[in-house]
Amino acid sequence: MSVQFPLRADGQLDPQQAAPRFKSVAGAGDAPLPQGTAVLSSDKVFSPLMIMKQSALENNLRQLAAFCRENGVMLAAHGKTSMSPGVLRRAISEGGAWGLGAATPAQVRALRQFGIRNVFLANELVDPAGIRWIGQWQKDHPDHGFLCYVDSLQGVKLLEQNLGDSQISVLLEMSVSGGRTGCRTQDEAVSIAEAIAASSQLRLVGVAGYEGALGAGRDAAGIARVKAYCEMMIATAALLADKQLFASDNIILSAGGGAWFDVVTSCFTAASLPLPVTPLIRSGAYMAHDSGLYSRIAPFAQPGATHHFEASLEIWGRVLSRPEPGLAFVDFGRRDVPFDQDLPNPLWIRNADGSEPRSASHLTISDVNDQHAYLLLPEDETLQPGDWVGCGISHPCTAFDKWRYLPLVDDNYCVTDSLETAF
Repeated sequence: MSVQFPLRADGQLDPQQAAPRFKSVAGAGDAPLPQGTAVLSSDKVFSPLMIMKQSALENNLRQLAAFCRENGVMLAAHGKTSMSPGVLRRAISEGGAWGLGAATPAQVRALRQFGIRNVFLANELVDPAGIRWIGQWQKDHPDHGFLCYVDSLQGVKLLEQNLGDSQISVLLEMSVSGGRTGCRTQDEAVSIAEAIAASSQLRLVGVAGYEGALGAGRDAAGIARVKAYCEMMIATAALLADKQLFASDNIILSAGGGAWFDVVTSCFTAASLPLPVTPLIRSGAYMAHDSGLYSRIAPFAQPGATHHFEASLEIWGRVLSRPEPGLAFVDFGRRDVPFDQDLPNPLWIRNADGSEPRSASHLTISDVNDQHAYLLLPEDETLQPGDWVGCGISHPCTAFDKWRYLPLVDDNYCVTDSLETAF
């Protein structure tokens, strides 16, 4: 079989198109896998490959949408987890999200290019070029929603210097000593809110924070710590409302990432303030969930939860070598899988042709190098070079960024769609 690569008129490889975009697609790698491709038995597939299971993704979107409806909260699903338009558009069209969250001006730009109407930059906006770009976008698209944080007088000054005649809505970010970004005291908060209120370009519409930086465990002490943080945010909002510093008819209270959105929701929905409260959570990892960190700490993984998430990401690789008893090597590593929280968790084995799926629960990955996974296995395990090993991953926020393309597959591992990322 001949392989065709793009050539210029002079017969030389075109440097603009020479790098294959789709690393898990065989051949030139210049197009995604066709729909219907059986990824574990097709000669169109290179190993390793990361896949996303459509049924799990759809379940996760439904489950959090139901939670938000039942509790009367808005969702700005954090886009930074996947940065994939094929996933993130579904969070709105199927998952009922008000909009999407971003962490950087570049991510805001990407979300706008994905066609997202409401964007929450859950961070301080201090980069002059980023401020100018966002300000111009809002001026040109006044019907598109935008929110961001402020936590300093200098931050207010930078926004005023670079927004021109544009106007944006901001939330005052609060944190605690040793935490992440955010004001540490209510006196600071009042000073900054007064500066915002005096600005013709800024509108104060809420108070925000990030409870994940508390590093609290899922025990009584951890829950109490998160609740205390939420109460501090509520008390700050009450103080600012008493001083009539909000420019809106309601107060947005925003926190709630992947680990604590249930506790945050219970606190914010119970808050009594001088103005109506709009709770806004910002979970993002839920779309993929995982087989590690979030399977332990996510709210829906706790005893008594009435909703449930499913792990949708899997990494599949082939056995490279069985150099000694009890040890095999698989062809994925740090370039392909997250390793910052847990190593991949073996789920399934298949023969080299994709046949005979069987459990891999007796296997363990003990380490990963750049392109090798150390697979520990019983000495009598018949796994051989070329066979498939499929693993769940831990911490999806560091999984998608390693792949420019993932096939979306059905439960038979046949391609239903193509997911590209924009990191």
